[in-house]
Amino acid sequence: MNREDFPMLNQDIIYLDNGATTLKPKMMIDAISDYYSNYGANAHRGDYDISFKVDQAYENTREKVRKFINAKEKEEIIFTSGDTESLNLLVRGFFENIIEPEDEILITQSEHASNVLPWFRLAKKYGCSVNYIPLDDNHYVTMENVKKSITPQTKVIALAEITNVIGDIRPIKEICEFAHKNNIFVVVDAAQSIAHKKTDVQDLDVDFLTFSAHKMCGPTGVGVLYGKRQLMESVEPLNMGGGMNESFDSIQEVILKELPTRLEAGTPNIAGVIGFGASIDYLSKIGMENIQTYEVKLRKYLIDKLLMVPHIDLINIESDSGIVAFNVEGIFSQDVAYYLNKYNICVRAGNHCAKILKKETGVTNTIRVSLYFYNTEEEIDALVELLKDKEKILKEML
Repeated sequence: MNREDFPMLNQDIIYLDNGATTLKPKMMIDAISDYYSNYGANAHRGDYDISFKVDQAYENTREKVRKFINAKEKEEIIFTSGDTESLNLLVRGFFENIIEPEDEILITQSEHASNVLPWFRLAKKYGCSVNYIPLDDNHYVTMENVKKSITPQTKVIALAEITNVIGDIRPIKEICEFAHKNNIFVVVDAAQSIAHKKTDVQDLDVDFLTFSAHKMCGPTGVGVLYGKRQLMESVEPLNMGGGMNESFDSIQEVILKELPTRLEAGTPNIAGVIGFGASIDYLSKIGMENIQTYEVKLRKYLIDKLLMVPHIDLINIESDSGIVAFNVEGIFSQDVAYYLNKYNICVRAGNHCAKILKKETGVTNTIRVSLYFYNTEEEIDALVELLKDKEKILKEML
């Protein structure tokens, strides 16, 4: 599906590590090259034509993001360096100002480090607690377990919509509805979902949502923090400097600009943001529903093939995303990844930055295949064929 749009696929590789980052379409690459070649001025700084063109392109991307996630206002869209910075900005710039020692943060043990460590630091600094919503037998989040976990002290629930190892799709809309009835904030890490299914922040009624451009056919070094306008007004900037202030005549007379500018100090990743706009156009043209439908079909094909190999131990058979985690019985996951690399197949191996997940699954490391719309059944056939011969894997790893 659309494989001709990706220059990297001209190489002899099978790329199955889309959970780490996606490949980049030529139109996104061309947009970045066009900026650097033809109007590479700074943003929001100059009073000349090419600077105006930069401003327009930069802010056009903000509007494209707004439409892509169906936010009410473009001022609710803050550009960051990635999902990690977005979550850290949110925790330090918002929740640090409202947290009390008796408060509780609810996450799960299948969250990525970026949605764990900022909360750990918050708890250590202010004496609040971080507790875990238990997962069911499939390692999924259920509404029943969410309801059981909430206490009068729960201040925020922070969850990935799709986790990066188990790949389960969480019932975010239902969680938000129940949480808001109990005056609880909901933070959604959309890093693994934003590029694979339609996202509508108004329909979900999320308070905050974060994601990275590079996991959705965009450039590295660009991310988004979305928040409801009334909440974003209370987010304090972590970075102070050029572009985000109106004036600073003295310590007592510092006046900051309005949203979103006051949260985007300094020269931003202009080329990246412009390239991100092109990637949003690209995904929108294909259609998020089409992408999700294709991925589900391709995942089923992969699961059916792997189930026929007796020495494959599947961790997440029934997930609805394009993420499949497994091990080859008796062989270290990274040894399998190195073996597949000899045949130009790219997979991820290890703990995948979900280092407390082992408490739930009992498995420390796995091989992860993460699919996207440019992957094919033929690529899956090649992968499974190499995994079938366990003796060959062992022999080639010696």
